[in-house]
Amino acid sequence: MFTPRLFAPLAAAATALALSACATSPYTGPVEVTRFVADQPAGLGQGTIALTYPDEVSNQAARAAFAASVSAELTRLGYTVVNSPAGAAQTAAVRTSRTPITSTVDDRRGGPVSVGVGGQTGGFGSGVGMGVGINLGGGREGPAAVTQLEVRIARADGTTLWEGRSQIATGVKSPYSQVNTSAGALAAALFTDFPGGNGETVTIDVKKLQGN
Repeated sequence: MFTPRLFAPLAAAATALALSACATSPYTGPVEVTRFVADQPAGLGQGTIALTYPDEVSNQAARAAFAASVSAELTRLGYTVVNSPAGAAQTAAVRTSRTPITSTVDDRRGGPVSVGVGGQTGGFGSGVGMGVGINLGGGREGPAAVTQLEVRIARADGTTLWEGRSQIATGVKSPYSQVNTSAGALAAALFTDFPGGNGETVTIDVKKLQGN
């Protein structure tokens, strides 16, 4: 029986967030993807599937952008996306979030800025906190927010077949800070090489996702 796993904190992403060489260059980190696959994922990637939203999504523009991006990826995989969960063979529960990154100045080190994700966010009720520590150096633009997409695919009886999370840190000037662009990149990364390795975390450069 497949038991949903708890996602690890964002600490592993700290090593993947490279700094921009120019202060005026927009900051765009790689997409970090973690996925889990059921031991017996029969039917995964085929049949009818409907999107559901376990959490209220007040930003309708964001909901529409992620719905379109996730639906496009599911269709590409071989699913037939339907409007209602009633009668659908599977459901894809979609959760999204954008968490601001706070910055502080460390006077003990002559003023380099470190950043950390404010608040907590968790995958599928895990309540896992997210924390990133990045030395930005003086005057460089760094990540301003982490945008995240979570999807859990389950059979109509509630049996989980697959779950995954993709997330990206972006600066204010990054084109990937825009909801349509970030939704497309996060969905494309999440479903790249689907279903992916069970429990494996990978990072994907956004340039490799262009055109997907």
